[in-house]
Amino acid sequence: MKGSKSISLLGFLLFAVVPAFSQPSLFSYEKFVSGKDTLKYRQLFPDASPLRKYPLVVFLHGSGERGTDNDAQLKWGVMNFAVDQTMMKYPAVVIAPQCPPQQNWSNNLMNKMGTEVRLEKDSSKPMTLLIALINKMIKELPIDKNRIYITGLSMGGFGTFDAIQRYPDLFAAAVPVCGGGDISKVESIKHIPIWIFHGAEDPSVDSRLSLDMVQALTKAGAHPGFTQYPEGGHFSWLAAYSDPLMMAWLFRQHK
Repeated sequence: MKGSKSISLLGFLLFAVVPAFSQPSLFSYEKFVSGKDTLKYRQLFPDASPLRKYPLVVFLHGSGERGTDNDAQLKWGVMNFAVDQTMMKYPAVVIAPQCPPQQNWSNNLMNKMGTEVRLEKDSSKPMTLLIALINKMIKELPIDKNRIYITGLSMGGFGTFDAIQRYPDLFAAAVPVCGGGDISKVESIKHIPIWIFHGAEDPSVDSRLSLDMVQALTKAGAHPGFTQYPEGGHFSWLAAYSDPLMMAWLFRQHK
């Protein structure tokens, strides 16, 4: 009998805790079609008031979440924006597009050592579609165009730098996590509030890519935020997106 009560209590506690965590069902299934190309994405919409406009958060996943199922991109990071407390404090439209297989958010070249990034002339097809989707949402939804934020992890961290360097007038703030950008292009983005995250022991993306961006931005006159986890590996996004200071900072930013 005592064991049954314990099990019942555990079940009650688990049931009680569930609403405090993110809920995938809150993200609707969407797709954006432009000509013969399609970009699938998931969308979180706030309990909207017709009297208000809302910030837009664009979340770019990593390479492991590429696909066509329109589900995998919710695996890491973005669900922190769907936690009850976050939605209450920072109501926003959040979109998580899914990059198709064998494609990338960014279009850049990297040296053989993996320590230098050079932006190519044209944006990738997924990035081109994403920017078209953002512009469409600005026209059709109650989006505050002065509060469009972009963030991403790993491949999405590179994509975050790619997006702000190609479209520096579109975004109000950026949070690239374990990514890298073209340090020769920092002059065009020095006005954008940026908070960079990386693990010092990242075996997949050299942390020097983030350090070099911080140094180049600072030299250009910017004031980037930078958090390096001293014992962190590639999964630095676990801490980054759980950081309440980062969330508060992000939603304070305006163009």
